[in-house]
Amino acid sequence: MGRYTAVQAGADEGDRNIVHAEERHQAILRRLREHGSLRVSEFANELGMSPITVRRDVETLAGRGLLVRVHGGAVPPQPHAETAGPGQADAAGPERPAPSLVFGMIVPTADYYYPEVIRGAREAAASRGIRLVLGISQYDPAEEHAQARRMLADGIDGLLITPCGGLEDQRWLGGLTVPFAMVERRPEDDAVGAERAVTDHVYGGRLAVRHLVDTGRRRITLLLRQDSPHSSLVAEGYEEGLRAAGLEPPTPEVFRLPAPGDRGPREVRLEAFVDAVAAGTVDAALVHNDHDAIVLLQRLRARGITVPEDLAIVTYDDEVAALADIPLSAIAPPKRAVGAAAVDLLALRLADPARPRHRLAILPELHVRESSG
Repeated sequence: MGRYTAVQAGADEGDRNIVHAEERHQAILRRLREHGSLRVSEFANELGMSPITVRRDVETLAGRGLLVRVHGGAVPPQPHAETAGPGQADAAGPERPAPSLVFGMIVPTADYYYPEVIRGAREAAASRGIRLVLGISQYDPAEEHAQARRMLADGIDGLLITPCGGLEDQRWLGGLTVPFAMVERRPEDDAVGAERAVTDHVYGGRLAVRHLVDTGRRRITLLLRQDSPHSSLVAEGYEEGLRAAGLEPPTPEVFRLPAPGDRGPREVRLEAFVDAVAAGTVDAALVHNDHDAIVLLQRLRARGITVPEDLAIVTYDDEVAALADIPLSAIAPPKRAVGAAAVDLLALRLADPARPRHRLAILPELHVRESSG
């Protein structure tokens, strides 16, 4: 097996493992929501897998602040109490009072991008004495709506939500009986008047281009993940950054990259990108996102193209950029700050319903590493 084939096989296997891990993580979180606790041995037996695997999943989720490990299992995180639910005594002391408010939070996934958003929301909720209840929609609008209905039936006081569908899938938000705030989404229907806390991804795109221009690059292109809701904003920032520098795109169109599951077209676009670099058409790139940038590094190395000498790279998201063979410069969205700001918006809305509506856009940062020189 050649280097290219071996790398691709490894990447494909990694994608499958990520999917399986995400499914397990969602099953664990669902069990905690429904039963309030989980025993590793029993859960592993139900799923027909090793307790070691479940224990590692629990450790991963605990590290992200999504649950609390206890002897033999896990419980949901609670404000101010590490192992006790509302009204229960924990092992370290007396009973703690139940939180005065309960917020629901629905996000598409608890694996990529959103763990830090959730952590920020959890910390802000805890500081205000608010209990945060988490739901994972798995990018399914029907599941998202169903989870919101369950939370409302359970008596939440407000909802933080990252909608995963289009305008038609979001219309039900206008009929909510509790205040809500969007997290990392801009409302498609302004008639709803939704408050929001988001990353300014347009600024992030401009910041990446400005950095590449400052390092002397002039043929700067964009490799853009098609299936991300942030893609159009990153592309807008990229285009604004080029105009501000008096530059034109080096290729007639942006390199739009299909999701990993759409393997044929994805291979074609990746090869077209590498061909453009090899031909000298491109000398720098903003790549959205980290996973695709790491795959790209492997392709470039196989063609004898060096980073940053032949191609400078800035990636977007900064989830795993620092772990690449050549540490990747990256635009880092303020994920934790976005989660915290969303909680604050909702808490202030409940405290003062007549308060003017706010829409917060928080600026990302550039983390410079070896890939941009």
